[in-house]
Amino acid sequence: HNLVQAIARVNRVYKDKSGGLVVDYLGIAADLKKALSFYSDSGGKGDPAVAQEKAVQIMLEKLEIVSQMFHGFAYEEYFEADTRKKLSLILSAEDHILGLEDGRKRYINEITALSQAFSIAIPHEQAMDVKDEVGFFQAVKSRLVKFDSTGTGKTDEEIETAIRQVIDKALVSEKVIDIFDAAGIKKPDISILSEEFLLEVKNMEHKNIALEVLKKLLSDEIKARMKKNLVQSKSLMEMLENSIKRYHNKIITAAEVIEELINLGKNIQNMDKEPKDMGLSEAEYAFYTAIADNQSARELMQKEKLRELAIVLYERVKANASIDWTIKESVKAKLKVIVKRTLRQFGYPPDMQKLATETVLKQAEMIAAELAG
Repeated sequence: HNLVQAIARVNRVYKDKSGGLVVDYLGIAADLKKALSFYSDSGGKGDPAVAQEKAVQIMLEKLEIVSQMFHGFAYEEYFEADTRKKLSLILSAEDHILGLEDGRKRYINEITALSQAFSIAIPHEQAMDVKDEVGFFQAVKSRLVKFDSTGTGKTDEEIETAIRQVIDKALVSEKVIDIFDAAGIKKPDISILSEEFLLEVKNMEHKNIALEVLKKLLSDEIKARMKKNLVQSKSLMEMLENSIKRYHNKIITAAEVIEELINLGKNIQNMDKEPKDMGLSEAEYAFYTAIADNQSARELMQKEKLRELAIVLYERVKANASIDWTIKESVKAKLKVIVKRTLRQFGYPPDMQKLATETVLKQAEMIAAELAG
């Protein structure tokens, strides 16, 4: 379409201008002529018209599949509701989908296929008849993908943009609903994982959404710690993934996994207080967790001696780390020797020294900028 439009503009006749000059650098003139001839000969009912009919058929099939996923959920109220009620219904619909077996993944896949077919089918009469229903399904999808970091890529965004241009009254935009407001909880002012916030999530009416909110927030909190504390973030992520895995395997209920995640949130709160309680900086504490990551060392050396070792390790590594030490093998080798000697000096368990050395150096690389500063 854009190509034909460009040619038409160039070739437009005006006063003394009898035509235009189009230079075919790509050699597509023959194909263009053939395509235009085919479409003209068919009276405007060639492949584009056929494609639209096929899209309508696929759209209706996918619409039926998505509708069936809402079996037992009366979403028809949505179309006559005010904005507040619409938000409430979208929230309930999201909770319904999350309660289905592999609900989020199946729903997102089906609504994406529906969106693709719908974008081709419009402005067909049958497509226009179901535009409000598609709008509702899109609104539910926009809630579900808020908890999914994988995203769906540029293509889906373009498709949804086209749909929004048709469905002017649907709450499709992902910016419409805030993750906290739509979940029916107040956005915390200070700490996401405060006692008040965790209690509020625990008492949410929609348990499936409460689980998704907690899972996402905890995951984000842990990922933020991955930049500072290797061992702690790894341990927390394993705890989170283990709880979610047991829930998916139906070993524990939604209420039970929410309780576990709330306890994990409280553990994170307590961990954040530990560096100050031990009289350590965050960097020193990161070294402490690196060397305290095995039971034999904790039993043999006890907490205070490990604390002292962490401080000495941090100081010695910092004193010998140059600006670009992470890419200089000679400096890394020197630091490795320093760490090994320090571990031996403090009586660190011999059988665990190699692993501890590797962990300390990995931790050091995570805060390389601070060490070289």
